Amino acid sequence: MVTANDDHALRMAAFSTVRQLIAVRGDLTSDDLGKGFEFEGNRFPLINPQRGIFKPRQMQYLLSIRTVFPRRGARIWYDDQRDVHRQLYDADSEVEYAFMGNDPNAADNRWLREAMEHRIPIIYFLGIAPGIYQAIVPTFVVGWDAQGLKARVTFGVNTEDALEVPDTATERRYAVRDVKHRLHQASFREAVIAAYNSRCALSGLPEPLLLDAAHIIADKDEFYGQPVVPNGIPLSKIHHAAFDAHLIGIDPDFRVHVSARLLSINDGPMLESLKRLDGGTLNLPRRVQDAPDRERLALRFEAFRSAS
Repeated sequence: MVTANDDHALRMAAFSTVRQLIAVRGDLTSDDLGKGFEFEGNRFPLINPQRGIFKPRQMQYLLSIRTVFPRRGARIWYDDQRDVHRQLYDADSEVEYAFMGNDPNAADNRWLREAMEHRIPIIYFLGIAPGIYQAIVPTFVVGWDAQGLKARVTFGVNTEDALEVPDTATERRYAVRDVKHRLHQASFREAVIAAYNSRCALSGLPEPLLLDAAHIIADKDEFYGQPVVPNGIPLSKIHHAAFDAHLIGIDPDFRVHVSARLLSINDGPMLESLKRLDGGTLNLPRRVQDAPDRERLALRFEAFRSAS
C-alpha cells in the first residue's frame, strides 16, 4: 500500500527533476516529459502520453495535469494561439481545467477532487506550442464542479519550500500574473522562431537554443508592444544584444543598418561578421502575414537613428 510518506518522497523527486529541467532548458519538450524522473534507482513517469490527468500507480495522489496545444488542420498553430490561451489571460486568481470526458466520477476526475480535498501540490504542464510545454510548479486544485465538468486551479510560488495552497486572493492573483507573463514570453518566442523556420533573421543561424525572439517594440508599450509575430524578429544572442543597444537597425523596407560606432572598430572576426550586415536585407519569414510590421519598424528605426 502506498503511504503519504511514499507519495511525498516521489512528489519531491518529480518536482526536483522538473525544476532542474526548467533551469537548463526553460520550456520543456515532449521528449523531456517522456523521460520521467528517477527515484532510488527506479524511473517513474511524469505524464500519461494519452491523457491529460496523471497519477502514477506508485503514488497516492495526482501528480500532474497537462494541456496540449492543438495543431488545427492546415492552419499554422500560432494563428490560434491567443484563443487557446485566452482563458488563462482573462483569469484573475484561478484558472479552469476541463475534466476528462463527461463522467465526473471517472478515475481521472476523482484524482482532481482528491488533490483538492487534500491540498496536494501538483505540476501543470501548459502547452505553449505543439510538443512544447511550460511547467508550472507547484499548482493546486482549488475547485471541483461535477455539473460543469471542470476543476479550478491556482498557482504557488516556485520555490522548494512553497508547497502550501496560497489562501489569500492577493497571493493567488500575484501567482497568476506571474504565470501570464511567462506564458506571454514563452508563446511569443515559440511563435516567432517557428515563423522563420527556426533561423536567425540576420545570420541564418539554425539553432533554436541560441535564438531569442526580439521585440521590435517593447512589450511595455500597450499599443504596439503586443506579443504577436509581426512585432518579433528571431535573432541570435549577439544580434539581439546589438539590436537592443541600437548598434544594428532595421528600416521599414527590411534593410539592415550597422551603427557608425561599430563600423569604425576593427577587432576580430565576430565584429567583422556584424559589420558585413550593413546594407543587407532581413531574411523574411515564409508567410507574408508574419513579416515584421513596417509601422513598428519605422518607430524602432527612428530610435536607432537617434542613438547613432
